[in-house]
Amino acid sequence: MTKKPFVTKEKLEEIAREYPTPFHLYDEKGIRENAKALKEAFAWNKGYREYFAVKATPNPFLIKILQDYGCGCDCSSYTELMLSEAVGATGEDIMFSSNDTPAEDFRLADRLGAIINLDDITHIEFLERALGHIPETISCRYNPGGIFKISNDIMDNPGDAKYGMTTEQIFEAFKILKAKGAKEFGIHAFLASNTVTNEYYPMLARVLFELAVRLQKETGAHIKFINLSGGIGIPYKPDQEPNDIRVIGEGVRKVYEELLVPAGMGDVALYTELGRFMLGPYGCLVTRAIHEKHTYKEYIGVDACAANLMRPAIYGAYHHITVMGKESEPCDHVYDVTGSLCENNDKFAVDRHLPKIDIGDLLVIHDAGAHGFSMGYNYNGKLRSAEVLLREDGSTQLIRRAETPKDYFATFDCFEIGKNLVK
Repeated sequence: MTKKPFVTKEKLEEIAREYPTPFHLYDEKGIRENAKALKEAFAWNKGYREYFAVKATPNPFLIKILQDYGCGCDCSSYTELMLSEAVGATGEDIMFSSNDTPAEDFRLADRLGAIINLDDITHIEFLERALGHIPETISCRYNPGGIFKISNDIMDNPGDAKYGMTTEQIFEAFKILKAKGAKEFGIHAFLASNTVTNEYYPMLARVLFELAVRLQKETGAHIKFINLSGGIGIPYKPDQEPNDIRVIGEGVRKVYEELLVPAGMGDVALYTELGRFMLGPYGCLVTRAIHEKHTYKEYIGVDACAANLMRPAIYGAYHHITVMGKESEPCDHVYDVTGSLCENNDKFAVDRHLPKIDIGDLLVIHDAGAHGFSMGYNYNGKLRSAEVLLREDGSTQLIRRAETPKDYFATFDCFEIGKNLVK
């Protein structure tokens, strides 16, 4: 089985003449269609809102597209808050979900009027010292512990995660916050990552809705929203069945009407914080074959490396590869597709069956639209590549230029080489 790129070989060669490889390419048409489908899937909930996980793809041009569909920004750091402010997100357009949080991050979130989502019960006192007050609207992150299962399948292990409060702690946190002046409350949880099943969100919703009913009853706190966070994944492998967001939305609706409505909580807004689902399939890493090596294995060296897309190197994650123009040819060659870092794990594919690759061939590495460019780094002095948007009309727009050596040396302005380069 195979995946079809969202761009033709002819168009990609044209783009590559203007923007040298490697570069990340994004599909505006796909992004818009997906954002619209998500909004429609949860339209039954009057207060529903998606807070795009900025960490997944922190590019203002792409965030502005999502804002056309009512998306807010989910931030986890000071600079992500700054980026959100720069694209016009204000007040409750921003959800600040962080852990091990510096005081200055809390202060900026409060200044912007963001909804603060506390990761730990000890952060209540820390937040109050940092701000001098407790915000009237506040959220707490929940971790039920143990193993999270759907049917007999283990989805993830929340008990091993560093995030969130225990059941006992979140009840105590709500009581403390209420006594300190909080008036509107939210609940947040993230129990599994990159799930490719329509059952995850409804199961998570059941956990959180049951908790919400108990919290409101036992603490008297008014639950304003429940944040299902992220976790809806994408099919990285071509034989995986993609999630159906409309089926997911309907599944959550049934649980909402079963648990919240009878409890008199039919006004609770639902929020999501999706990143991978929003942009993952609508971005790819475009690279060119520049070397081949024949030793104990067959290697194809490309001009991208793990600094451009590190998931295969650090997770052993699968990203499908298309050799452009050879989609119909037999995959009768077995290659390791590698970058040039001085690390043996700098491989986009290991023992991958692909068509014969010739020097100069363009390769598309799929599903790099989230947690791709954003996880880049400068090891070996590698420079981050450009980001390019393929517009709906077929034109292209440079939405982040490639780094230059001047960028790399800019923070060495205390040393002679930096002083000379940044002049």
